[in-house]
Amino acid sequence: MKEKIMIVDDHEDIREVVHVLLTNEGYQIIEAKDGKEALELLDDEIDLIILDVMMPEMNGYQVCLLMREKTNAPILFLTAKGQESDKTLGFSSGGDDYLTKPFSYNELNARVKALLRIYQGKEKEISSIRKISIIESLEVNQEHKEVKLNGKKLSLTDLEYEILDYLLLNRKQVISASQLFEAIWHENYYYGANNTIMVHIRNLRKKIEDDPQNPRIIKTVWGKGYYID
Repeated sequence: MKEKIMIVDDHEDIREVVHVLLTNEGYQIIEAKDGKEALELLDDEIDLIILDVMMPEMNGYQVCLLMREKTNAPILFLTAKGQESDKTLGFSSGGDDYLTKPFSYNELNARVKALLRIYQGKEKEISSIRKISIIESLEVNQEHKEVKLNGKKLSLTDLEYEILDYLLLNRKQVISASQLFEAIWHENYYYGANNTIMVHIRNLRKKIEDDPQNPRIIKTVWGKGYYID
């Protein structure tokens, strides 16, 4: 059965266009005309959410924050607001990717496929001695994709977990932003992707570091990349 995608947009014509494009790819589609309806329809069967930003009553960023309390499914912002500050706000609210209007069919399709690939993931062959990693007060169970801080389970987005997992699998190696982007997003690195990486790293540090301003787990080598000791 093909993946189920939710389209959230207050403009019926936009919903219709995206619906037709993705239905032609074989996806199951459900629609919501605003944030309230989207939250009511949201369940564990939703594999990806395409979310407009400018909507009445609740904007997309507010809706995204509330969605993140219920799901780790990837969220793709689809909006006319394309400034870097808008993208940063989108990532900070829990979004995974950002596509500005007008968009091409090929680009939308590529982004959807990339996000679903990240979300579903491929089963990694992890040796028994590497199933659980302990760093400071952080425990990462790589077999069950579970992260605990001081014994308390953390809620990470799939992208945040993938970044943490990749740095763990390459422990003690400095991983550049381009390496990280291409490994996690499965796309060629481009100018501007560095900002995407920085925002996700910052959000991840807020969850796993005692002091995100002085990180002890995910460290930065300025001009080169990130690493875990």
